[in-house]
Amino acid sequence: MARSSSGPGRRPLKAEITGSTPVRATFYLRTVLLMFAYILRSIKDGTYYYGSTKDLESRLKEHNNGKVKYTKGHRPYKLHYLEEFSTRKEAFERERFFKSIDGYNWLKENGIILK
Repeated sequence: MARSSSGPGRRPLKAEITGSTPVRATFYLRTVLLMFAYILRSIKDGTYYYGSTKDLESRLKEHNNGKVKYTKGHRPYKLHYLEEFSTRKEAFERERFFKSIDGYNWLKENGIILK
């Protein structure tokens, strides 16, 4: 899985520490924002859905509650495959790769999808 502790797309949060002494220290905290490229598989008919999101649990609920047009008729879905990324751009690029013919072939060759 692709995962990075730093890089573009990460914005540090400024935090201040104050104590009983008059000395003030300022430092930066890195925010942890993970993006996901995912593949869902329909339990009903075995079809796959490729997507990306920052909140995987909520997104899966949206799919299974019929709030996504494409997946509505193929419900229910289960999470089939997942990759983590540090930026939205990386996750979206990976989603697009999955949807390409090269990505489809890669997924088949690596035994991730069965079609």
